[in-house]
Amino acid sequence: MVLNCKHVWDHISEYLDGTLDPEMLDQVKKHLEHCEICSAVLDSTRNILILTADDRTFSLPVGFSERLHDRLEQALRNPPD
Repeated sequence: MVLNCKHVWDHISEYLDGTLDPEMLDQVKKHLEHCEICSAVLDSTRNILILTADDRTFSLPVGFSERLHDRLEQALRNPPD
């Protein structure tokens, strides 16, 4: 079976986890060698996993939440035309 992009996307998680069976792994690798779109999907998925696994937290500047809520309320009261 020749894989199309949809098939590869269905197996991206297993590919990244290293849980694909050897035959499917070989087919996905061959597809990724010549498909820029699927390679981009793979890279994006990998980056998302890296970012979501990052347990660092960041402190917001003092007053940020209040300013954000004020701007949201103002935008809701005065929606753009």
